[in-house]
Amino acid sequence: MKNAEEQQEAVLELDDRMVAEYLLRHPDFFIRNAQHVEQMQVPHPVRGTVSLVEWHMARSRNHINFLEENMTLLMEQASANEGLFYRLLKLQGRLASATSLQEMLNRLHRWARETGLAGANVRLFADRWRIGAPSDFTHLALNRQAFESLRIQRLGDRQHYLGPLNGPELLVVLPQAKAIGSVAVSLMGSDADLGVLVFSSRDPQHYQEGQGTQLLHELALMLPDLLERWVERV
Repeated sequence: MKNAEEQQEAVLELDDRMVAEYLLRHPDFFIRNAQHVEQMQVPHPVRGTVSLVEWHMARSRNHINFLEENMTLLMEQASANEGLFYRLLKLQGRLASATSLQEMLNRLHRWARETGLAGANVRLFADRWRIGAPSDFTHLALNRQAFESLRIQRLGDRQHYLGPLNGPELLVVLPQAKAIGSVAVSLMGSDADLGVLVFSSRDPQHYQEGQGTQLLHELALMLPDLLERWVERV
């Protein structure tokens, strides 16, 4: 008999799911039982217990604070995106108004220097551009096979690499450069197969993994169209 009573109590005992389902089916429960609600106590990690009303208000305040923080982050992101847009627009205007390929490359290099970098360099994959002799821009050519080991080691399946390069790697992409501490290497073109854009810094900590690459991405997409004004694609 006792076992039957215990079984009946177990059946009648409510669990969290049953309580939650009941409240969902009866949304006016707290209105009908307002007096009881005011007397309910909820465990609190600091104050021991608080009333259900206080607990709900605290949750509401936390939610409002969370929304305000999200709104602040969104506004900061919007401001950053606006700044990025105008920087790109200004640079694109400077590059597009160049009267020769060398002048365009010089303007890109000066823009990098104005931002505190050592410089900016463009290297074009020799199998995708007609830059062989008697072209005046054979020095821009980059052998894809020579670059492949660097790509596998540093970029993998990514379009950008930020960080240091060792001596042999620097000789591949920046053979004339000296005292380079860190670089940002970006594969150019929508299919990342046209060449590389390299920004260099003398500071070993300037470029590091995890930094944003949106500006690099936009430049890597923009430059090939500008280059085609003077260099023919294969």
